[in-house]
Amino acid sequence: MALVCVPLLALLLNMWSGKTAEEVLRFKYGYTVLVYVAAIPGIFALTLGVYLFLFERQSVWQMNLITQVLPVITMAATLWIIRQKIPFQYVPGFGKLSGFLTLIAALMGILFFLDRLHFYAFTYVPFVYLVAGFVGLLLVIRFAWSQLF
Repeated sequence: MALVCVPLLALLLNMWSGKTAEEVLRFKYGYTVLVYVAAIPGIFALTLGVYLFLFERQSVWQMNLITQVLPVITMAATLWIIRQKIPFQYVPGFGKLSGFLTLIAALMGILFFLDRLHFYAFTYVPFVYLVAGFVGLLLVIRFAWSQLF
């Protein structure tokens, strides 16, 4: 029920915020809250869907519409409604969401590669070094992504 209300709140905020740029920019923090309220469950649902399809090999017919589809539709509808009124460059913190999504996509790509590799290693390297190497690899991917775009 709450996920259905988020696009409706975005629509109400669009009607209430006014017509001129100054009036719209006064409500940029309201738009920020709506973007985060819609995007966090949407990103989680996308990640869950990718995980279930790639790692658990779940069929499309077994999808749970409430947890896997509705948050993505809510996110898309809310972002589309907000985009009609204000460019995303004026929404504070919107770039952080794209960075978060990039980090999750890189992590899922690395984990999928390691899952398909069937790599078995017997090593005396402490686990802390492996975790540090993994975090370093994520930082390199993040830096490369930021340089690319």
